[in-house]
Amino acid sequence: MRYFLMFLLCLIPWGAFAADAPAPAQTPRISLFSTSTDWEGLTGLRYSEYRGNFIPSSGIVGRGLVLYYLDGFPCYGLGEGVRVWIGPNNRHDGELRIACLYAPTEIKFTWRNAARDATQAVSTGILTCPVDSDGRELTIDLADCDKGPDWDEYK
Repeated sequence: MRYFLMFLLCLIPWGAFAADAPAPAQTPRISLFSTSTDWEGLTGLRYSEYRGNFIPSSGIVGRGLVLYYLDGFPCYGLGEGVRVWIGPNNRHDGELRIACLYAPTEIKFTWRNAARDATQAVSTGILTCPVDSDGRELTIDLADCDKGPDWDEYK
């Protein structure tokens, strides 16, 4: 017991020296809190699932167009339904599936031109598209979409 008490007494000076040591530099942390998980609770409206159909445009599709849906009020993307590849001759892979409080009149995608089975890579920029709705079916005419600035222009 006596050795144990002596050991504890030896630790007391170490604690005093540690208190004088400078605090380590702290890196600021960024916390993002999304309200999208409770839009129903915030608005009193109920989610419904919507599906998107695309009308291709040769001006933007080229050899293929990869679109990723960008969440934005009143909708958020559902799982695998946020990535769509649209190719020439009205071919496509994937489908747009989103949950919305009401039918959107405009939606945004990141976009890039790529072949059908291309690996995921950095997109080019934002594509803003008007939406026509018929019930829970959305129609996006790619000829009517506006290309935003490329990512490297955002500074």
